Amino acid sequence: MTSVQADFDRLALLDSEGWTANNHYHNYLLRFIPQNCANAMEVGCGTGAFSRRLAERSQSVIALDLSPEMIRMARSRSTQFPNINFQLGDAMLQEFATSHFDCVCSIATLHHLHQRELLVKFKEALKPGGVLIVLDLVASSQGREVIQDLIATGVSCSLRLIHNGALRPPPEVRTAWEAHGNRDSYSSINEIRSLCAELLPGAAVKRHLLWRYSLIYQKPAL
Repeated sequence: MTSVQADFDRLALLDSEGWTANNHYHNYLLRFIPQNCANAMEVGCGTGAFSRRLAERSQSVIALDLSPEMIRMARSRSTQFPNINFQLGDAMLQEFATSHFDCVCSIATLHHLHQRELLVKFKEALKPGGVLIVLDLVASSQGREVIQDLIATGVSCSLRLIHNGALRPPPEVRTAWEAHGNRDSYSSINEIRSLCAELLPGAAVKRHLLWRYSLIYQKPAL
């Protein structure tokens, strides 16, 4: 995790708050926030972009990240949201309150961690009826998925041009992400579905165009 922390400390300093393949799906994820959400948590909050959206729909948000620079940037950009508590910490070592959260969210973080263990922790942290919302990167393992990835490249470049005024990120940003990507590994959609069938029965797992999948799970009510 030390190398992951170092990568994201570096990436935090290069963040320009522009369009990304992650925030492209924020509006989709927000559909699943429970009504009258009192306590929410985001694990892997980065610079706090989704935490701020979550804070508009929740009374209280805990936002956790491993990177000190990400937390520093998140706090500096979120001064108008006193209901967000940004915390520095490793999700695998963190003790989450049991049956406490109406909503637990994680974006582009799960693949860095022990997925089985963390999903169990997330489930235990949810109140009965609470919702787990995950967006993460996915590996392509079938021919049609490889074709989808080629289409995604064109779509991503077009959206980046529309929103950020450039087809690609600046060279220093590309270099930082490429260095980080060399240490990344992703699960296939079938592996995620199999894990959810075991740990989170009833979870909805959907593959999206821009190299991501979503996982939506509602803990059974008592």
